[in-house]
Amino acid sequence: MLLATTRTDGRPQISPVSGGVDSAGRIVISSYPTRAKTRNAERDVRASVLVLSDDWDGAWIQLDGDAEVLHMPEASEGLVEYFRCISGEHSDWDEYREAMAIQDKSLIRIAPTRWSPICTGGFPEDVAARLGAL
Repeated sequence: MLLATTRTDGRPQISPVSGGVDSAGRIVISSYPTRAKTRNAERDVRASVLVLSDDWDGAWIQLDGDAEVLHMPEASEGLVEYFRCISGEHSDWDEYREAMAIQDKSLIRIAPTRWSPICTGGFPEDVAARLGAL
């Protein structure tokens, strides 16, 4: 995924991130309090996420929404859900919670308010039709 937040000068700040979707349908991203994406999302809740497929010309979608940032210790249970939705069950949740506290992790949650159609790479339809006619 690519996360876009807004810098103080109004330009986009774009970060490659790992993320998932929580049980409430929000995009969830783990971060740190001092990262630009975290500070930007706290200052301006507007955020966009571009979800890419593994294939270069595969499907992709853009989601726009409002971000909420949680810091430790409030982020702890959200980080557990983040881990579950991207990796499944952890072998020791107490150990995981302790690691998140030691690392002072933050959680960015984005509630989608709109999304683009699912798009794919390759030629536009009119170009593909012309190429197919050759």
